[in-house]
Amino acid sequence: MGTGGPVDNNRGFVLHSTDWATEGSMDVDGEHMLTSSLDILKAIAEGGGPKQCFLALGYAGWNAGQLDEEFLQNAWLNAPADDQILFDGAHETKWQRALAKLRVKPGMLSGVAGRA
Repeated sequence: MGTGGPVDNNRGFVLHSTDWATEGSMDVDGEHMLTSSLDILKAIAEGGGPKQCFLALGYAGWNAGQLDEEFLQNAWLNAPADDQILFDGAHETKWQRALAKLRVKPGMLSGVAGRA
């Protein structure tokens, strides 16, 4: 099974609350930051860092405009961020809870994108 597009399993990112930032932290939406430097891992290990955070390992890239085109094709489901889903520890149910916020039942999903 292939992994698709450019993939880098050695990159890590921390999605976190805005109460902590360092040079290179990126403001995502005014309520969340994304940091990929080791500074954040050191701060967390020392008992500091952001109040809320989620560590993600791996990276998949898109060509210029590719993600926009995929959104136009309805290939992605998206909703406003929910801190309860993003930052709680119940990782095994995150996808079900995210779909429930959109009122989507997993059995309704298809592997083919398009418009109804």
